[in-house]
Amino acid sequence: MTTLYDFSARLIDGTEQPLSAYRDKVVLVVNVASKCGFTPQYAGLEKLWIDYRDQGLVVLGFPCNQFGDQEPGTETEIAAFCDLNYNVSFPMFAKIEVNGDGAPPLYQWLKREAPGVLGLQAVKWNFTKFLVDPSGEGVTRFGSDVEPASLAGEIEALLAKASASNLG
Repeated sequence: MTTLYDFSARLIDGTEQPLSAYRDKVVLVVNVASKCGFTPQYAGLEKLWIDYRDQGLVVLGFPCNQFGDQEPGTETEIAAFCDLNYNVSFPMFAKIEVNGDGAPPLYQWLKREAPGVLGLQAVKWNFTKFLVDPSGEGVTRFGSDVEPASLAGEIEALLAKASASNLG
């Protein structure tokens, strides 16, 4: 069975990152953009990361320019924007496509594991969120309009489940 840990992705600095580095963590994967109405969600994503990283949460940001040309910058420009405006410290990855033939295997898998409304696989907009359980298998999708803070309860439940299984 395929899990999150079977994939790798290029970090924003160009280095390849095996996602197996996040084994046994709760992982929140988000396609992000700097010029979107949802861009202020960077602050909420950073807060989740700060609040829960020591308990086992990882937030992974994937810049995407497929929706309204809202992420036109280079990786260097994106990293500078995130640092300057939102003090983003969670892992950021290289710009990708999330839909179509150019979507990396990670996003093809996420969309298959957690289809959207009416079973459609396509990501509808920036700041779509995929929450992956610590086994790397269970995936839940949340739309762009779902504020990061509203995910705290689900994140806490997955972290508690992971903690309980580590004790057993």
